[in-house]
Amino acid sequence: MSDSKKSFSVHFETLGCRLNQIESEAAAHFFSEAGFAVDMKSITGNSCENHSVILCIVNTCTVTSKAEQKARRLIRLLLKKFPSAIILVTGCYAELDGKDIEAIDPRIVVLPGSLKDELAEIPRELYTGLAKNNADKKLPSVDKVLEELKKVLSCRNNHQEKNEELSFQGTVFTPVDLKQKALWEEQRQLKPHFKLSTDTFFIHSRASIKIQDGCNSACAYCRIHLARGKSVSLDVQSVLDRITKLEQSGQKEVVLTGVNLSQYRGSYGSGFCDLADLLHLILDKTDEIKIRISSLYPERVDHALALQLRNPRIQPHFHLSIQSGSDSILRVMKRPYSREKIYKAVEILRQVKGDPFIACDIIAGFPGETDSDFEETVTMCKELNFAWIHAFPFSPRPGTPAYSMKQVPQSIVGERVKKLHTIALEQKVSYITRWAGRPLEAITEVNRQDRKAGTGGVSHAVTENFIHVEVPGILPERSLVSVIIDQPLIDRITKGDETEALGKIVY
Repeated sequence: MSDSKKSFSVHFETLGCRLNQIESEAAAHFFSEAGFAVDMKSITGNSCENHSVILCIVNTCTVTSKAEQKARRLIRLLLKKFPSAIILVTGCYAELDGKDIEAIDPRIVVLPGSLKDELAEIPRELYTGLAKNNADKKLPSVDKVLEELKKVLSCRNNHQEKNEELSFQGTVFTPVDLKQKALWEEQRQLKPHFKLSTDTFFIHSRASIKIQDGCNSACAYCRIHLARGKSVSLDVQSVLDRITKLEQSGQKEVVLTGVNLSQYRGSYGSGFCDLADLLHLILDKTDEIKIRISSLYPERVDHALALQLRNPRIQPHFHLSIQSGSDSILRVMKRPYSREKIYKAVEILRQVKGDPFIACDIIAGFPGETDSDFEETVTMCKELNFAWIHAFPFSPRPGTPAYSMKQVPQSIVGERVKKLHTIALEQKVSYITRWAGRPLEAITEVNRQDRKAGTGGVSHAVTENFIHVEVPGILPERSLVSVIIDQPLIDRITKGDETEALGKIVY
């Protein structure tokens, strides 16, 4: 059924990490399958009022206070632009501060992030409730949508509680001993974290699957482990099945996503596999689909992982969660690695991939960070020559040890972020320039064709090593092409534009 023939419309807004983005894509898929028209184009202050949308879903982030402020502004904007809609807020911010969010307006309903996977079930039940006794397909009132949504959420909550009370005997597993029962209990708890899966994508050019959620670390500044819980992993066979399905559907690449992929430990047969084991099995059990890894901790980049990364089907693009180049700050942060290990990780990645795109996260102005500590970080960033540096000012998060630590003055923090950003821009331009004139595989992006007047139009693509390039001509979306980088677009890079280089197609 085309969207134009669907009775009810739902709008999505997503903030934060790629994991949130993919969970929203999957939720949108379930809404579309249930019969809703889906819109995922972000609104702005210039957007017109829309009275046809009955439900807005906001997937939130809590990594910084600015992320939460952005969520509140967005929610208020949605209330204004969609006066006939209920605003359903989920995600990490909703998990930790749901009551504060609900207090903004009576039209807001909070679905805690820990229950986000219910978005795989809610659409069908909600559509059934709204369509009942609505033969003329009139747009339901706000009160009607609110009533039906709360009814569905209540039923889902009761269903979940009932499932939690099911005895072990009631499952498809046959209890043999306490060890096997414990394994089943572990898997029973994992399953709900991975219901939001899809092999169709509305706005993303490259497919992604969530293979891990949560985090067993408790870094001093982070409350994601409070929002998403302990680390859980999708079993290996499910990962293989999903990637095989994506490959059969024509996808050229899949991104493995999670909160902390370094903690992946998926069940397989009678044992478990870590990330290196999983990559080995993916490469062995699938044919051609390329694999991109979303993020790694430095201590996880070891010989076993390197053996798998050598495979040409693993894309030469890595993101390292580093945060600081000072050993003293890393210890206070409770990070599980040293400065030396960061250098070793980058050395390994370059040994197996030549000149891959390596990005990193850095927190500037962590409590207690001296000028000397910061200069150690600057030196590290320059010596390791990262292709990009995501530099963030420290943000004190309630419920974390760092929240009550003595803060570095904001003026100093701002200067440190600015310095890191300048280095990041210089090193990105340098990286793209190094690749000029060399052929690269790329995947054309969705909704990024531009029929410029007086030209044959342009398309945009993402190369194997994560350079966003503009090429002449209107190309089919999600197609695999060969491109040559001509030059970096320095002005666009400086402005933060997604397009970073000009190139041409190699036929």
